[in-house]
Amino acid sequence: MKSHQPNKVLVTGASGFTGQYVIRELKSAGYQVAELGSRPATRENYYQVDLLDYEQLSKAISDIKPDHVIHLAAVAFVGHGDVKAFYDINLVGTRYLLQALSAPGQNLKSVLLASSANVYGNSSSGSLSEQTAPDPVNDYAVSKLAMEFMAKTYRNKLPIIITRPFNYTGIGQEPHFVIPKIVSHFRERKAELELGNTEVWRDFGDVRAVARAYRQLLEVPAAIGKTINVSTGKATSLGDIISICGAITGHTLTVKVNPAFVRENEVKTLTGNSSLLHSLIPDWQPTDIKDTLAWMLAGDAALSQA
Repeated sequence: MKSHQPNKVLVTGASGFTGQYVIRELKSAGYQVAELGSRPATRENYYQVDLLDYEQLSKAISDIKPDHVIHLAAVAFVGHGDVKAFYDINLVGTRYLLQALSAPGQNLKSVLLASSANVYGNSSSGSLSEQTAPDPVNDYAVSKLAMEFMAKTYRNKLPIIITRPFNYTGIGQEPHFVIPKIVSHFRERKAELELGNTEVWRDFGDVRAVARAYRQLLEVPAAIGKTINVSTGKATSLGDIISICGAITGHTLTVKVNPAFVRENEVKTLTGNSSLLHSLIPDWQPTDIKDTLAWMLAGDAALSQA
């Protein structure tokens, strides 16, 4: 009698902020994990691959033969200075990956592509559903929307799931993102904090809950062919984030508005409608922002308990 082998999941962008949590979530659920990244690493089942080198990428895919794929590799910081990199990695790199995955000999159960809620832009307010018309306002968002359209040309060849995560955070996110910036100021007990408009309300999730949603979506055949918001459905202002951090730490600081950080015509309230996500994985629950901030404020020591 054959022994049951756990499904193998290929995770691209394995060394990135989200990748680390997705890999941990998958392993805790009993999956085998193969990792793809652009930087050197000595971990077992890690493949250093340039997504823009099709031959190298194709060989890695052929060797790994995954059952599932979670594609996270991307240039994700909106303020990234190299415009070309958005399109090279987010669009062309994904195109090469899908081409390699659709080669003969592969037998995939699901391919989850992480897009972004940035595709909705800043002109629509309120709760945004997957039916909201995209209106991207920067190269990052345009590259992600272009990736979605390109991926649809593979829908008859691959079992593709597209996710549009809203803002999420956690330990390990780079400090130029707004919530890690706020948290670090409280952890270091600084006197002042420079921000843009603090009275904007956004849907702030937790990277651990996002990783859990990605893992669960792999297991739901009904998710294939769909574009799915990953969001909490709740709006929290940056002012509230500051107040919560102050209550947890007992520290107060002065917030100064830097006009350079204020976006013109910024929508005041923007959240994601997560009804489709909940219909597909009813037991998935977002993490309360207070719990996320408490975890982040506890610092690196809490990472091992994440």
